[in-house]
Amino acid sequence: MLKKIKGATPGKRHRLDSDRSDLHKGKPEKSLLVKGHKKRQGKDASGHISVRHRGGGVKKKMRIIDFRRNKFGVPAIVKRIEYDPMRSANVALLFYKDGDKSYIIAPQGLEIGAEIIADEKTEVKVGNCMKLKNIPIGMDIHNLELRQGKGAQIVRGAGLGAVIQSKEGKYAIVALPSKEQRLVNLECFATIGRVGNQEWKGIKLGKAGRKRMMGIRPTVRGTAQHPDSHPHGGGEGRSGVGMKYQKSPWGKNVAPGKKTRSVRKPTRYLVRDRRAKN
Repeated sequence: MLKKIKGATPGKRHRLDSDRSDLHKGKPEKSLLVKGHKKRQGKDASGHISVRHRGGGVKKKMRIIDFRRNKFGVPAIVKRIEYDPMRSANVALLFYKDGDKSYIIAPQGLEIGAEIIADEKTEVKVGNCMKLKNIPIGMDIHNLELRQGKGAQIVRGAGLGAVIQSKEGKYAIVALPSKEQRLVNLECFATIGRVGNQEWKGIKLGKAGRKRMMGIRPTVRGTAQHPDSHPHGGGEGRSGVGMKYQKSPWGKNVAPGKKTRSVRKPTRYLVRDRRAKN
């Protein structure tokens, strides 16, 4: 649920925040934190900027999320649901019957005290994880594997959910949140339900300072830059792009409709492209 902040200051006037009153207010589980985690700041191993507009921000603790769910047949109790500063979705802390603990992405409708399990075939219940071949057609799923045993790779963001449309041979046709339809091996695992915290998309930060606290630096328009810095730069006063297509800072064509899918990646698993009109 979103909550409106009282507009006592300009930064709060249009601010909309996610209501976290029902989330855990203490510290995270210490045994499930990444040791020695440092900020990436958008730089690669050489120290060069590989992702622009990153830097600063408050210090965060990275939780280890169990995307594999490979403790088969061992029931777990949902101890609590927590805010995770590293992702849009909330996370749930599980206490397994054998004494282990783990974090998972918290699906919509998962309640504290609920018992969930991961196995090849189990009860169709929110939070349970099983193979696609045992999940009914039309069921909402998330944390979807693309390669058997690799762990969940897609449908992990707040409010997202994929739908199993049909099963054919050894593949299932899955409709992804992007409207893309894709073949996924029936031996791959997925979790029942949609990802929780769906109101995340309605958050309004209210001021630039909150963006800086998230580690995101300002993005300057190309037309406002010097001609040496950007293809759109230069000119007298407020000038347009001045060319047929918009360009990236490196002179690449990024006009609307530019295809970004790599031609080297196989598309044999693609049933319907996300850009398809019908």
